[in-house]
Amino acid sequence: MSIVHALQSAVSQAVEQLYGQSVPQEQLQLQKTRSEFEGQWTLVTFPLLKVSRKSPEATAQELGEALLERHPELVTSVQVVKGFLNLTIATAAWVEDFNAIRHDADYGHIRATEQSPLVMVEYSSPNTNKPLHLGHVRNNLLGYSLALILEAAGQRVVKTNIVNDRGIHICKSMLAWVRWGEGATPESTGKKGDHLIGDFYVLFDKHYKAELEALMAAGKSKEEAEAASELMAEARAMLRRWEEGDEETVAIWRMMNSWVYAGFDETYERMGVSFDKIYYESETYLEGKAEVLRGLKEGKFVQDPDGSVWADFTDEGLDRKILLRSDGTSVYMTQDIGTAKKRFDEYPIDKMVYVVGNEQDYHFKVLSLLLDRLGYDFGKGLVHFSYGMVELPNGKMKSREGTVVDADDLMDEMIATARSIAEEQGKAKDMSPEETDEVARRVGLGALKYFLLKVDPRKNIVFRPEEIIDFNGNTGPFIQYTYARIRSVLRRAAEQGISLPERFDPKTLTLETKEQELVAKLAEYADVVADAARDFSPALIANYVYELVKEYNQFYHEHSILKEEDETKRAFRLALSEVIARTIAAGSALLGIEMPERM
Repeated sequence: MSIVHALQSAVSQAVEQLYGQSVPQEQLQLQKTRSEFEGQWTLVTFPLLKVSRKSPEATAQELGEALLERHPELVTSVQVVKGFLNLTIATAAWVEDFNAIRHDADYGHIRATEQSPLVMVEYSSPNTNKPLHLGHVRNNLLGYSLALILEAAGQRVVKTNIVNDRGIHICKSMLAWVRWGEGATPESTGKKGDHLIGDFYVLFDKHYKAELEALMAAGKSKEEAEAASELMAEARAMLRRWEEGDEETVAIWRMMNSWVYAGFDETYERMGVSFDKIYYESETYLEGKAEVLRGLKEGKFVQDPDGSVWADFTDEGLDRKILLRSDGTSVYMTQDIGTAKKRFDEYPIDKMVYVVGNEQDYHFKVLSLLLDRLGYDFGKGLVHFSYGMVELPNGKMKSREGTVVDADDLMDEMIATARSIAEEQGKAKDMSPEETDEVARRVGLGALKYFLLKVDPRKNIVFRPEEIIDFNGNTGPFIQYTYARIRSVLRRAAEQGISLPERFDPKTLTLETKEQELVAKLAEYADVVADAARDFSPALIANYVYELVKEYNQFYHEHSILKEEDETKRAFRLALSEVIARTIAAGSALLGIEMPERM
């Protein structure tokens, strides 16, 4: 039992003995004692006044005396400050708490059972007309981390991806390849398939803009030029041929998508993310289309004179949402309806979480209403994990104009920077080339992941590469360096033949204040994991790990470890370091960050 739970139990008993009423432990408010007061934990007595029928000060005084009398093994002194009861925890309790944490290899993580809730987490959702970029990186890292955190909190998780592999944007790349590609392939160009297709998407936009400029120069307005564009008309015609199953169009689509998928797989593997199930829009949009037509037949949707199908949500304070275009082709919402139905048909999902940027807040609000209108019980229970955008110092990224930070280039740059810094600081001089490469990979990618995940996911991020790789401050490399430092200490202890006891005797071992604080910090890990799962916030994990590392570094500089003459204290400090390293690695792993053994 952790100290917090032991305190809750002891206070609950004291309340019942003093006032004759039981209070559920979860209603007892315990918080960390502020630094200017004595003690480590503070009981807030105000919620108990209805039970005690006394003043806050008197209630705190009586509870304090009861705890000192009945639980001296837990509380050694108390301090009453108005309605707050500050509690000083007995050293023995800290030692027992540490023993329990140390011998629980999965401390803070709960194993799911067959009865655990099943959560499906969708992330990535790439388009097959361009490679993954910086915005996709944040999406993938958030989604993958969230899935790991939910699993650590005891839930069953299905990690899923929906690939947007059809639509007008795909046809733009296809048309550009047909017109100007001259049979180019990844092999003939030496380019990753997703990069090659992205080039054709940019090429289409270049020719499309030139066409519009020519039409506008001839006297047409922008709207008239767009309506008269032969390129766009041809792209739309290609989309209609694809939906009609034209063999030549479908063959080009399959070939180009296969190039993109191979490129995506390579990027996902480097990024360290994975999926349990991948859905494709080309396989779900027809199901969505059928649902829309059913809704139209049942009078839940309306059809305009031009043949387009709409959902009217004006009574709900929203507007009309198009579901099928006038030519019968589908939109994103159509596909999302079909995909949601398919998922709930295939899995007994308790919760569906969409990891999608906040620019789609309205889309998912409407999707929830649409599914509910179509009669699906799960409609209103969908969760949109809405996160902020990643912006560059000079503004937003634009795929059509090619002004994006490519995911592959970004990872290359991060790894190269990590290697360069290590060489400049002489950190790699004793490593083999293979180990140097591996450490650079872990540090470079760890720096990137930590930078993107340490921020509250709802906030926008301005991407500044110079802030990412730093061996000091709130960064991934600072955390990794501390881990490597601890592992170095433990290796030297092993070389010196220092052995650690199975457990530490709470009756004979005394702890320094900083050691107590570190044990208290370790004990917080379980609650942090639970909070991160509840709030959908990898940032809580990232900031916990940073705070733990920061406190350990203070301890490391203030206290001897290997040079400590008292064998019992030395053994405890080594064991404490070992458990802290384990917790750093476990917490970082929930962010997808790997720890290097040496740096």
